[in-house]
Amino acid sequence: MKAIRLREGKERSLLRHHPWVFAGSVEKGKADAGETVRVEAHDGRFLAWGAYSPESQIRVRAWSFDVAERIDAAFFARRVQAAVAMRTRLGLDTNGVRLVHGETDGLPGLIVDRYDDILSAQFLFAGTERWKQAIADALLSTTGCTRLYERSDTHAREQEGLPPSTGWLRGDGSTTATLHEHGIRLTVDVAEGHKTGYYLDQRENRALFARLVKQFGAKSVLNCYSYTGGFSVAALAGGATEVVSVDSSGPALAHASAHVALNGFEPARHSVLDADVNGTLRQMLAEGRRFDAIVLDPPKFAPNAASADRASRAYKDINRLGLMLLNPGGLLLTFSCSGGISADLFHKIVAGAGMDAGVDAYLLQRLEAASDHPTTLYFPEGEYLKGLALLRR
Repeated sequence: MKAIRLREGKERSLLRHHPWVFAGSVEKGKADAGETVRVEAHDGRFLAWGAYSPESQIRVRAWSFDVAERIDAAFFARRVQAAVAMRTRLGLDTNGVRLVHGETDGLPGLIVDRYDDILSAQFLFAGTERWKQAIADALLSTTGCTRLYERSDTHAREQEGLPPSTGWLRGDGSTTATLHEHGIRLTVDVAEGHKTGYYLDQRENRALFARLVKQFGAKSVLNCYSYTGGFSVAALAGGATEVVSVDSSGPALAHASAHVALNGFEPARHSVLDADVNGTLRQMLAEGRRFDAIVLDPPKFAPNAASADRASRAYKDINRLGLMLLNPGGLLLTFSCSGGISADLFHKIVAGAGMDAGVDAYLLQRLEAASDHPTTLYFPEGEYLKGLALLRR
């Protein structure tokens, strides 16, 4: 077994069971991509078993902190079984569930979502790539599914020195599925959709939005960065009579309109705008448009802390415009999925946007990812999605 020796003082994060070892913390030792290594403190003390990644700044990701643990196919079967069992205990009323959430489930670099009878997985670092077939076997055995589609086509793979990889790992057939969540139906294509196919992390927030639209009687709704219209359908379910979906993807907007029809809502209540969101918000403000509810769910502006300043300005600008476009008593659901923006910083950004807009708002609720996308005490980086539900005063 190859060993990786850390520099003195660099063992502290592993002692707190944080699973990452950065390249600058390594004093000596090398291994092949994905190879299991013994991670040691500068004095030779055992710290963890991990997978080595020679191309990544995160040089080692820990599998286990138990010196007696053996990293083999049975290890991955146990971890997958535990992750799936946790989701079963949640008792979610949906057929679209995140089954494995990377480091949170002790499986760094592995994302697995279930869309009805299709599993969709991302193998994002050298360790999961090396154990891909054993993990696939464990997933099918645990879930009873027979089809597993791979969506390892993200930037994270590039940082690991791994080529993109997509297609059926197990089984074949149609790549589309119909999801059921909170009385709403949504169609997903695991081969073409974003991430593994869809944004399951916003499931509870879509349901909340429907309730808030109904509770506060919001009739006109603007859904920005709408993608395939999940929040738009939720607004219609809550009783909205006019919903505008804005996105820069024509195919996504066509899918949003299809979702409106799939759920039995009148097409006249929904319109789409294929345009840049920032420019659209400015134009609507200049035209004197106003809305009873607005959703701002942009893509990742800050993938890391280094880009936080630039991203903060972008978040502040769209939130300033969004608050100004709200009618008094209007709702704003605003989100950031940027790992480089903490929940506290995001709150400060939106507060600053309110000051610039001359608008105050009640904070109805802090928002986060759905419960099948958990974080742990030892890995706060897992808390990537954060949001605020606001009511304009």
